[in-house]
Amino acid sequence: MANLTKADVEHVAKLAHLTVSKAEITKFQKQLSEVVSYIDELSEIPTDNVEPTSQTTGLINVTRVDEVKSEQTLTQEDVLSGSDETYNGYFKVPYVFEGKK
Repeated sequence: MANLTKADVEHVAKLAHLTVSKAEITKFQKQLSEVVSYIDELSEIPTDNVEPTSQTTGLINVTRVDEVKSEQTLTQEDVLSGSDETYNGYFKVPYVFEGKK
């Protein structure tokens, strides 16, 4: 079993921007040590004859053609027809930043 120190737990908590109490550090020290031990077990699996791979599905470049279907699109006039206010062909919305107008 991997034995992480309290400093290790504090370091992980700092990286995760977590505030932990002394009791939590003790609790997490045991739990994280067990997790690391489980991960260490993976090194026992013989992988010498296994070829590295980045994916397992065998699919290559599964894409579709990007085409405009005019019968499924709205005109700019249709889109803007539901808006109370427009400006130069765009929706007019209230400012969201303070001090800017």
